[in-house]
Amino acid sequence: MFREDLSRNFGFILNDVARLMRTTFDRRVKPLGLTRSQWWVLNHLFRNDGVTQSELAVILEVEKPSLGRLLDRLEVKGWVRREGDAGDRRAKRVFLTEEVQPAIKAMRTAAAEVRREAMAGLLPEDQERFVDILLAIKTNLAHGENGGNCNGARRRKA
Repeated sequence: MFREDLSRNFGFILNDVARLMRTTFDRRVKPLGLTRSQWWVLNHLFRNDGVTQSELAVILEVEKPSLGRLLDRLEVKGWVRREGDAGDRRAKRVFLTEEVQPAIKAMRTAAAEVRREAMAGLLPEDQERFVDILLAIKTNLAHGENGGNCNGARRRKA
């Protein structure tokens, strides 16, 4: 049977790092009374406030009914509101409310702390290079998904 040393497989490492960051973040925001799904929705609305419910479902890679139930719960808390779209009466746009701002601030603070801890001991230039490399990998994979050339990422000289 073929055995591969997975200890240096960047896919496994990246997955483990992402999982550890999520669980650490979960612990930090637990006092806010948020589930992971709820904070994931709020984070994406923070980045894309006013998107349609359908667009948000695509961004989050969840089914529309599941997202609808999540939004219902966040609406009950007074943290999101849905409004009809002026151009398409079937569509609903989702917005963060003023009431969620303290929770968003706490989430952003917790996220910054987790990122800071994750990068502890790395030189600032290594941190920047790491992010640049992740962005290049993301670009390569996004181009691959879209049927484009996967060699589009700019390579830096060592």
